[in-house]
Amino acid sequence: MQPTKPVNSASPQPDPLFDQHIDRTSSNSIKWQKYQGQDVLPMWVADSDFKVPEAITNALHNHVDHGIFGYGSAPKALTDLIVERMQRLYQWHIEPEWIVYLPGLVCGINLAVRAVCDAEQGAACPSPIYPPFKSSAKLAKRPLSKLPVLLEGQRWLMSLDEKTLLPDTRLLLFCNPLNPGGTIYRRNELEAVADFAKQQDLIVCSDEIHCDLLLEPGCQHIPFASLNEDAAQRSITLIAPSKTFNIAGLGASMAIIPHPTLRREFIRTKAGIVPDVNVLAYTAAQAAYEHGQPWLDRQLAYLRQNKTTVEQAINRMPYLTLQPIEGTYLAWIDATALPVPSPFKFFEQAGVGLSPGADFGHPGFIRLNFACRHQTLVEALQRMEQAVNSLQEQQ
Repeated sequence: MQPTKPVNSASPQPDPLFDQHIDRTSSNSIKWQKYQGQDVLPMWVADSDFKVPEAITNALHNHVDHGIFGYGSAPKALTDLIVERMQRLYQWHIEPEWIVYLPGLVCGINLAVRAVCDAEQGAACPSPIYPPFKSSAKLAKRPLSKLPVLLEGQRWLMSLDEKTLLPDTRLLLFCNPLNPGGTIYRRNELEAVADFAKQQDLIVCSDEIHCDLLLEPGCQHIPFASLNEDAAQRSITLIAPSKTFNIAGLGASMAIIPHPTLRREFIRTKAGIVPDVNVLAYTAAQAAYEHGQPWLDRQLAYLRQNKTTVEQAINRMPYLTLQPIEGTYLAWIDATALPVPSPFKFFEQAGVGLSPGADFGHPGFIRLNFACRHQTLVEALQRMEQAVNSLQEQQ
């Protein structure tokens, strides 16, 4: 067989903001420290290599210059921004009191399991899925049903088969856009999830943290809870500016819970265990939602170029397959045809640190984070290409 064509190293539309090299090896970055001192490019954990909007940096500087970091509470201005944002982007009217602030989205998933499910009741989630979905049930000692994520056409969708649910399943952990897979659910697909939840009497905890990272033209994010009143009353919607604006290390997330009893139980479960959001996180979140849109528009244009580079390069390589990525900056790569025991270790030895598919529930896959400068992405893809071509020549 002929070797694949080399990865195109040219950036179609350079952007100095996102093309700049920022050395993260000397910062407190788990992404870059994992392979410190090794010739391995970190393309794994879902944080980007981009500097945040200047408005966020300026807001943080102003707060730091004040010099006092005592206890704080959610600024009314931030709450108003979220209410306005839901209405403007999704025509979803929410009340301010529905918002519960959290120091991270993962704790929201764990709180949902503990607040909704009694000791003998269980949760269900897609599989493969972001690892905290699975661990949340295990840590709470609750049963977990797995709903297979299957390829339909060129899109990954969660199957809706009540036969896969264990008895006394009470909660559905949902993810839209899907991580991994990048699927953005269409309205009819969300309505099918809502019908399934109603028939099975499930509360739906919908992780929508990647809702701003829509890469496929024409795709629109639709909050699960915005579908209809029944969906709203059985919903916990988790959102955050963290992935969108690269402020995950600050910790500012939100749960939107319309049903008052469900919301009270969620808050009761949180009390005394989950800390309040810190004042700098509130500051960053408010600046992001108030002033970050021009930066986000530029980031999306840059990510769309990286997405095209990834899709074209991976699908030219032997053994690997990548379906079109609709949302997120995470490529879910099918390496089941690769004749090696562990695709993750194979590419790590080739100098590319990816997320192992086993963590998500499918060891034959790997996940690649392409929220980095184009030059880094091209170098990683070239290393992967060289590795699979060398393997192919040996077969």
